[in-house]
Amino acid sequence: MINVRLVCVGNLKESYWREAEGEYKKRLSKFCKLEIIELDEKNKFEVIERIKDAESEEILASLSGKSILLDINGKQISSEEFSQKIEKLSLTESTITFVIGGSYGVNQSVKTKIEDKISFGRVTYPHNIARVLLLEQIYRAFMILSGSKYHK
Repeated sequence: MINVRLVCVGNLKESYWREAEGEYKKRLSKFCKLEIIELDEKNKFEVIERIKDAESEEILASLSGKSILLDINGKQISSEEFSQKIEKLSLTESTITFVIGGSYGVNQSVKTKIEDKISFGRVTYPHNIARVLLLEQIYRAFMILSGSKYHK
């Protein structure tokens, strides 16, 4: 069973986001071992570059296995392509780590270290939505791979 890790800056404050996350954790438990690592958001009153640098340092320290960065400038892929990516990686990797940066994004060191970048579109999502959306797409990928009718 493959390990899937989400490294996220910030946490889910509202109960409805935590409930959605919990539902996908439960669904994914039959396909992978899911670990969600929440990094603290840095002080909003500091200089943006210092915030990005501090958060990026923690992200780099949290990486394991093959890493994929969610990035608005990343490659846009379909759900089918996403499932194929997970399938291909699961043949050679024991862990896939997905990274969602903070409110100000990540610095260049993270973008350099994580070569694989994907985008869920050209729009910006709040982090709680991006996190639940990523979990849904991971679940959809496993359902596609299992031949389920979940993906229509």
